[in-house]
Amino acid sequence: MTMHSGTGHQTDAGAQNVTDGQTGARDQGGTPTGERADLLATLAKHRHFLRFTTRGLTDEQAGMRTTASELCLGGLIKHVAGTERGWVDFILEGPSAMGDFDAMTEKDFEERANEFRMLPGETLAGVLDAYAEVARRTDEIVATLPDLDATQPLPNAPWFQDERWSARRVLLHIIAETAQHAGHADIIRESLDGAKSMG
Repeated sequence: MTMHSGTGHQTDAGAQNVTDGQTGARDQGGTPTGERADLLATLAKHRHFLRFTTRGLTDEQAGMRTTASELCLGGLIKHVAGTERGWVDFILEGPSAMGDFDAMTEKDFEERANEFRMLPGETLAGVLDAYAEVARRTDEIVATLPDLDATQPLPNAPWFQDERWSARRVLLHIIAETAQHAGHADIIRESLDGAKSMG
């Protein structure tokens, strides 16, 4: 694994001031503090809102399309879980963890489309359990990363242009993806039975 770290901050005296972004600072109980705590708390909040849209639903309801979109609630959670897992793998392993999007075949695209659907034999409980395991792993890894400034080159894809992302940037991207899809899920659920997350 090859990762590059950002330059450390300096105090007025010229000595390096190592922040929790670089050391993975935790309190005596092992709980992340500072920036890491803020990132994980924000991600946890948006995960909660996404999961909350599935409260009281059957497996059949979780797989229903209720808008012009192809999305269903169960498939949406599968997608968000897969996205989070993939980007955390990227933090650890670099672009090889995500594959070459430019080289994807028709079969690859079909498999990717299944990420947005509830497939035969899948249950809402199983989807939620898998998402909870992804979240647990992410939280554990973020708490112990040596440096949030460490970067990896992005994988080949039409929407990436020879960029590098830090672990921090990746976590912000995961948060944004989760929040965006929690909003989609709200609309799908309200269209299903009128239930709202708020109001």
